[in-house]
Formats: sequence, structure tokens, C-alpha cells
Amino acid sequence: RSVPHLLSPHLQGSISAQGGSFPTALRRLLRQGDVMRAHGRMPEALLFDCDGVLVDTEKDGHRVAFNRAFNEKGLGFEWGVEEYGRLLEVGGGKERMTAYFHQVGWPQGWPTDAEERAKKVKEIHLLKTDIFSEMITKGELQLRPGVERLVSEAISNGVKVACCSTSNEKSVSAVVDLLGEDKAKEFSIFAGDIVPKKKPDPAVYLLASKELGIDPSRCAVIEDSHIGKCAGKSAGMTVVVTKSGYTGNENFSGADAIVDELGDYGNEQVTMESISTLMPMD
Repeated sequence: RSVPHLLSPHLQGSISAQGGSFPTALRRLLRQGDVMRAHGRMPEALLFDCDGVLVDTEKDGHRVAFNRAFNEKGLGFEWGVEEYGRLLEVGGGKERMTAYFHQVGWPQGWPTDAEERAKKVKEIHLLKTDIFSEMITKGELQLRPGVERLVSEAISNGVKVACCSTSNEKSVSAVVDLLGEDKAKEFSIFAGDIVPKKKPDPAVYLLASKELGIDPSRCAVIEDSHIGKCAGKSAGMTVVVTKSGYTGNENFSGADAIVDELGDYGNEQVTMESISTLMPMD
């Protein structure tokens, strides 16, 4: 029997729709990624974490913004590079501050009531978010290598893109906007307190799957941290880890792939094709 008869009916239809000879049509589909989709291997959604994935924000972004906010409020706290690395074990900025204050003592003059303290923490976090967004607008932080390339590949292959982060939605939107208007408008954003539990809980990824209408098994996640990897895998998704400044020595066992960076053109370490080879077969 001829080669076309060995292919699935869906793929045969895709090739016929291309017109021309079988070899020419098949090569065209390979370039477009349709063969991967026909066999159920191309992910239907590519879900990016924000901090450490889109931009290596933690050391020179969020940490600096927290310290500026502390200074403006006259609190007398300053998080060093190594100290902030340890604090990152707690997901979420408000949660991170709360854990820190429980450890070193609450600021002098603050209320003792837990609810009132939470309001003060939220107030500082809102100031920190404004400072961070201004840093992004001023160009103090840049996209990591390969981010724009991989986003372009996903969009051109009809793969939905989203950002799933524990950070404040305003901060995440500012980072996504670095991709430019055409790419940024393709993103769905699931961020901040949109879910009751933050990473390593899978809630934000499960919410994205539900809202996008895509089964978790058809979603691929790009993460940079142990807690992010755990969240993605607990959601039943394929997870690629791209190490960031703070996370290089973390435990990434169970990840489907681990790379130093996504890689710009000529140094591609992660592509939609390589992600497709990691996806479960239908």
C-alpha cells in the first residue's frame, strides 16, 4: 500500500487540502507543524511562568522594588541577594513579606490584629508593584533570550499562550507587554490572587486549563523554579524548566526537560518541535 494509506485519516485530509504531490504537501505540513498536531503531540496551550521565565526579574527587579517600598515606608528593612533567594521559597509577594515579618518581627507601631496587619502588607505590596511596573516601563529589565522567539513559534502554530504567575496581575501585564503589542494581545493572564492557593499548588495552571478549554495533558508549561515545576506537574502538564539566576541549584527532578535558557535564533534550546516530542501520545 502507498505511504499515504499508512497515515491517519485526519492527516490524509490535511495533506490533500494542501494540494500538489504527496511529498511536497507533506514537507509543507512538516514546516507548519501540522503533522505534530495531527498525531496529538503539538501542545494546544503553552503556559509561561512570569518571573524568572519571561524576564529574570527576581534579583534586580522584585527584590529592588521591595527594598525601595520598604525605604519609602520608613520600615528599615533591606533584603540582600542571598536572603531574597531564600525568601523565594515562599510563593507570592504578600505571603513572602508575611513569612519574613513572622520570622524577624513585625514593624514597630504596626497593629497586632492579623487582619489589620494583612491590610498593611497589602499596602506595601501595592506600592512595590507600582515601583516594579515603573522599572519595566523605564527599560530596566529585558526579556530573557529566546522568549520572543518561542512565543512567535507558538502563535504561528495556532497554540494558545498564557502567563500563569503568583505575582500581581499589574506586574505580570507589564512584563508581557515587553513582547510588543501584537504578541501581548494573544496572551491570557492568570495572576496574583486569582486562585486561593499559590504555587506549588497547581490551582493557577488548572484554572488556565479550564478557562482556555484545553485538557491539562495538552498543555505545556515553561517554569524556572522547583515550586513552579511542582505546580505544573501536579496539574498533569508537560513541564520544561529554564533555569534562572536564583534557581540553578534547585531540585527539578520530574521535569520533562531542563535547559539553561530557551535560546535565541542560532542557539535554540527549546522549540515548539522539541516540546512536541515531550508531549504524551494520544
